[in-house]
Amino acid sequence: MPEIPARTGTEPFPAPRGFRPDRKVLPGRFPLLDVFRGLEGSVPFRKYPGDDASILKIARQTWANVADGPGWMYVAPRKTPPEVRAAGFRMVESEEDEIVVARAHLTNSPSMDLYLDIIHEFLHILQRKQGRELWLSRNISYVDRPTEVEAYAFSVCEARRLHVPDSYLREYLRVTWVQKSEYLRLLRHVGVAAK
Repeated sequence: MPEIPARTGTEPFPAPRGFRPDRKVLPGRFPLLDVFRGLEGSVPFRKYPGDDASILKIARQTWANVADGPGWMYVAPRKTPPEVRAAGFRMVESEEDEIVVARAHLTNSPSMDLYLDIIHEFLHILQRKQGRELWLSRNISYVDRPTEVEAYAFSVCEARRLHVPDSYLREYLRVTWVQKSEYLRLLRHVGVAAK
């Protein structure tokens, strides 16, 4: 995976003021809301499916696993999917609700990217609580998985509420491990103009 460049200057599209990720946290396993402070007070948090008290309880029981090395964020699978293992990528595995966060991403990425990523990944935690499968057959492209389309659409909806332009979203949605045709399909799925 490409290295995430260090942050510089003022961000053109910062995350909402109440969202305060702990960018200085060392690698380790921490309560999700200790690393992503303010998540529980965000607008998307109140829009997740289900009642607010249950969602808050799930968030308080979810872990953030801050890991050294390259990457972004993902929900730790109970067992690494065969196609991921075959590609040579080692995932953190967990029986508990755990979101793995690359420390370089947490430290250096724009706050808007972190915000959109964590609301996306926490929706995956809720999807899994509903019994939905996050890792489907490899015959279904990543960009066509219903859980992924739903999570990306949720993040895009929040970005639009915050007046983030499609030019920013095109870069945000550029997933390095998919082909260009799949990337364009993801843009269509979530209603972001290709240009």
